Amino acid sequence: MRRAVCSGSFDPVTNGHIDVFERASTMFDELIICVFHNVQKKGFFPIDQRVELLRQSVSHLTNVKVMSFEGLITDFMKKHDARIIVRGIRSVKDLEYEENEAYMIRHIEPSIDTIFLLTRPDYSFVSSSGVRELFRFHGDIHGLVPECVEQAMMNLDDRERK
Repeated sequence: MRRAVCSGSFDPVTNGHIDVFERASTMFDELIICVFHNVQKKGFFPIDQRVELLRQSVSHLTNVKVMSFEGLITDFMKKHDARIIVRGIRSVKDLEYEENEAYMIRHIEPSIDTIFLLTRPDYSFVSSSGVRELFRFHGDIHGLVPECVEQAMMNLDDRERK
């Protein structure tokens, strides 16, 4: 079985992420979306809610699972017998960052490879941090995130927007 992992904080998941998941799901027998706790970022949504929003957002993809994990991606992948990491790339800046991450992962576990999928041009400007900032200043996030995510964000009160 060809199993791959897409990992990230997905806080919140965007339509750009969904596009990458949809395309990656056609390349593998199983795709695991893994929500990692990023210690360098303050969470907007709790991890459990991110997992649930992701599950709703990819429910149309029958070979996709959503999980969460703390620790090294290499440990997660060994536990789930996965050898491929899929990463979405929006720009050269993303590529430089992800290239270094891929080399580090390969150093830790030489059997794991990383593949990069270019984001569709119409999503190249969409990032979770950009969506959060737009939302905090009452900008229109419609079309940037799945409907369930937009609804969850709209249900937050002004204190939670910060």
